[in-house]
Formats: sequence, structure tokens, C-alpha cells
Amino acid sequence: MRAAWYDEQGPASEVLRVGERPDPAPGEGEVRVRIAFSGVNPGDTKKRDGWLGSAMPYPVVIPHSDGAGVVDRVGAGVDEGLVGRRVAVHGAQSYRQFGTAAEYTVVPTDLITPLPDTVSDEIGALLGIPGITAHRAVFGDGPVTGKVVLVHGIRGGVSGIAAQLAQWGGATVIGTVRRSSDLDAAGLPDVDHVIALDDDPAAAVRRIAPDGVDRIVEVALDANGDLDASVIANDGVIATYFARGDRVSLPFPPLLFANVTVRFLGSDDFPPTAKRAAMDDLVTALDAGALRLSVGQVLPLDQIAQAHDDVDAGRTGRVLVRVAPSWPARDGASIPSA
Repeated sequence: MRAAWYDEQGPASEVLRVGERPDPAPGEGEVRVRIAFSGVNPGDTKKRDGWLGSAMPYPVVIPHSDGAGVVDRVGAGVDEGLVGRRVAVHGAQSYRQFGTAAEYTVVPTDLITPLPDTVSDEIGALLGIPGITAHRAVFGDGPVTGKVVLVHGIRGGVSGIAAQLAQWGGATVIGTVRRSSDLDAAGLPDVDHVIALDDDPAAAVRRIAPDGVDRIVEVALDANGDLDASVIANDGVIATYFARGDRVSLPFPPLLFANVTVRFLGSDDFPPTAKRAAMDDLVTALDAGALRLSVGQVLPLDQIAQAHDDVDAGRTGRVLVRVAPSWPARDGASIPSA
């Protein structure tokens, strides 16, 4: 099969290789998916670059945890009816060696999610890491029906999904953007309220939620700590998946007296049941039209190094690698065999 891989960590252009690798075969409880699109996430590029001193977990790594395609083979104990099903793949390279940057990937059945006709392969490949993180940020502490949820940085991949999921879940959503000029930017999620951080955001939040916000989805905990402390309601939760520095300084007294919980989110280590519930909800929300996602850029597998560089630069929106054609579901044309 054609695949991309690296056998040492470093800059994308220096360590990523594209060529032929052996076709994988599914084992017991596994399926093989012919990948159409492979999602590129910051977590993938960090693993390749050795972020925070992380070492090579395996001698060779095929990168990327997320993708979408068609099940073309199943292992022992797996329903043959899955063959021909279009699916989203998540976690393919989470504590595993071979991800979705290849014509085929083999994963346990709990790492695939069937896609309805309303959800394209491109969108299915965007779901895993950002979608699961967003879902956990919103629902990790229970339902949000009737609550007020503040979502920072709604132009971003995770926060944009989180804002839509919170609104789908019955919350009043307040989204933030960095600058007032961003309020008119194209592609902002359609949520209840959007405010700018450069225009007295605490006052703006309090006008909408005089009693404070119940949940905060945080993309920059070290930068927004003071604002969050000034608007969080008693017994509120701050769910954070990123901070700009290695250490975070927070205003202790207001968070203490408000009995605030700070939930840190590392998607690789979420409970499997939480990942499963997230993927099911994401596909349901997409199918219902409550969640809308867009692709920033699609590059061929031969240009995977450029795709990694673009993700690291943060300048092109969500990035996909096109691995193979989008094969139809089982009621369409036949799927090529290996």
C-alpha cells in the first residue's frame, strides 16, 4: 500500500517519507479501512516533532489518528456486514503504531463510526481529536441544558465544534473572538452571542449572564484566567485543552470562593466510553444539521510534509490529506480489493 511514515522525529520535510509499505491485515476484533481522507491535527505534528521531549514510541510510525473511508475487510469475530460501510476512524495512532496516512489502516471496531449519507468522507475525517475534545469539554461534567456556556476562540477547530455542541445540547452559548474586527469574519459558528476580547469582555458577558456562566471552554487558560474568574458562576467548571506556557498562574481567591472546578483535557487519554459517546453524538449532530464543519485545505499524500507545516503555522484552517478516492457505500460501485 502507499503510505507516509517516519522513523525518526524532527521537521516534517526532513523525516516524513512517502512510499510503499506492506498491506495490513485485520486481526480478531479488527477491521481494515481503505482511507479516503486523513485528518491532520496539531497532536499529530507534535508527536512527529518530539514535543516536550517525547520519544519515538515505535521504530516506525504512520501518522494521524483521524480519517474516513470504507471498511474493506474484517477480522475474526467481526460482523461481515461492516464490509462496504463508510466510516470515520478515530484514535488510529493513539498509543498505536499505524495511523490513517496510508491507503489502509487496521483498527479495533470501537474506533470506527458509521457515516450516514449526509456526512461526507472529508467531514468524517475532521471529527476525531478536535470533535472528541470539544464534546468532552462541553459534556464532561454533565448535560448543559439550561446552562450558560462561554466558549473562547470560536474561530478555532475545537472551540468552533464546542460552541455548536453546547447550543445543540440546550445551553445559551457566548463565544469569544480576539478582536472586534473578527466579529464580521466569515465562517463563525452560528451561536447565541459572540463578543470580542478587546472590548471589555467581562462586562459583555455579565450583560448576557448577570449571574455568571456555568461552564467555560478554554483555549488559553494562562491568558484568560482573570477574565474567567470574573465571570464564572458558583460551582462552575472551566474545561481547558490548551495553555500557551508550561505553567499557568491563576487568580486563586475568586476561583476558590466560587468553588470552581478546572478540568484539564488530554484527548488521547479520555475514557474509551467517552470517546465512543462523543463520536456517536458528533455524527448525530452533523446528520441533524446542528453541527457544521468546513475543510480549510486538502493536499495529496505526496505533500504530507506541507500539510504538517501548514497545521503548525495555523494559517489554513482544518487540513486533510487525500489518500485515495472516496469509495461509495456498499450499495454503490464495488470496492477495490487488495
